[in-house]
Amino acid sequence: MLSVRLERLNDFDEWRGKARRLLVAGMKPSQLVWRVGSEESGLFEAGDDMLPQADGPIGSVPRQFIDLAASVIQHSDPERFAVLYRMLWRLQQDSQLLANAADADTVMLTKWASGVRRDAHKLKAFVRFRAIDDRYVAWFEPEHYTLEATAPFFTRRFAGMVWGIVTPYASAFWDKENLRFGPGGTKKDVPSEDAVEDDWQTYYASIFNPARLKVAMMKSEMPVKYWRNLPEAQLIQPLIRNARQMEQDMIDRATTQPPARHLRQKAREMPEETHDIQSLSDAAEAIGGCRRCSLYEQATQPVFGEGPQDAEVMFIGEQPGDQEDLAGRPFVGPAGQVFDEVIEKVGIDRSRVYVTNAVKHFKFVPRGKRRIHQRPDSGEIQACKFWLNLEREFVKPKIVVALGARAAQSLIGKAVSISKMRGEPIELEDGAVLYITNHPSYLLRIPDVEGRARERAKFAADLELVRDHMALLRQH
Repeated sequence: MLSVRLERLNDFDEWRGKARRLLVAGMKPSQLVWRVGSEESGLFEAGDDMLPQADGPIGSVPRQFIDLAASVIQHSDPERFAVLYRMLWRLQQDSQLLANAADADTVMLTKWASGVRRDAHKLKAFVRFRAIDDRYVAWFEPEHYTLEATAPFFTRRFAGMVWGIVTPYASAFWDKENLRFGPGGTKKDVPSEDAVEDDWQTYYASIFNPARLKVAMMKSEMPVKYWRNLPEAQLIQPLIRNARQMEQDMIDRATTQPPARHLRQKAREMPEETHDIQSLSDAAEAIGGCRRCSLYEQATQPVFGEGPQDAEVMFIGEQPGDQEDLAGRPFVGPAGQVFDEVIEKVGIDRSRVYVTNAVKHFKFVPRGKRRIHQRPDSGEIQACKFWLNLEREFVKPKIVVALGARAAQSLIGKAVSISKMRGEPIELEDGAVLYITNHPSYLLRIPDVEGRARERAKFAADLELVRDHMALLRQH
């Protein structure tokens, strides 16, 4: 028997390189023992110098096998390397083998790939970050070696955060630009609790619906083994025990309260007491009780504007995004990063401008574990104009930049075409000058590189006009 050693637990390219050379050498599956990392060596171990090189094409396999193997290599079963090589060997004689649903190797590989997909889904769903200074760290115990393949999901989801995910076998680290991997750790490497814990528990308790509780299904989607690392888990048993009483309480309330739409309409008919709002900070505090439209019901919190009260320029976006909703600050997500990059490039000092949104609550549609941005309607824009007008009144910007058509609509009261109105200064009733351009999130949605670069250049050109106007104001 020949012992074949792999250095890494889940490196498909490493396994593939060794397997190709073994295939060239004519090594049958029954002649090999696969070992990984520091496992004890066999009597004969194949060093790299013992196997022939495999630089050119070697045999052939269907693309389906490559995709399947890249997934299976992440499984924790120690036999995965041997079964993959056996399938590779057999495919040289029968290229249609994977289509045979009764074949034992095909069944095993398909089962393993399914387990890896399920584990990657649980990793995405049940990671809970905890704050350490200005970083966020999470502890997770996956069944398989799925961290490396799944980590890019978190770089997209939390692009504007510095974060790390620690597992027993490996760790992933993201510094807003680069994704790096390191050795595994222990649960002690991650703080046991932080201020975010209360937010998770409040959120979980608020979305718990006792009338729709199905314990078996819940445990299927959120297996008990993950509960020990979930901050909301300590609420699960009490919520289950009290579900019947909570359901009865919901029924009792439904018989005495008017419909929710009636309450929302009444809230719109009763504007906030403006005499109590004497400053920008008063407005920022008062918005926490805003009930002017229904968006507050699902959003985490309102997101008020940010910047100096004497700012010459006010940038107005459409609404907060997912990360802004969680952080309570405007323009901190992926679109905010694009915004920061472009204004820095054109020479506008970010610390000297005021940034806000036409709508202060995040409007979204839940899709699985994700919250998908949904465009606010005209009624919601109109309801939130109360707060935007307060910001403009207190800041008194000389230049207003509408980022996107909805932001422009909130300022001039009608739908606009950005392509027709960009680059043209428009005087507003209070004497401020309005410029209209695209929202930076638009640049992120353009699929092709050339188109994205072209639109980014247009966006930068619009902000150069704003920069030049700012310089002109200072001269006078």
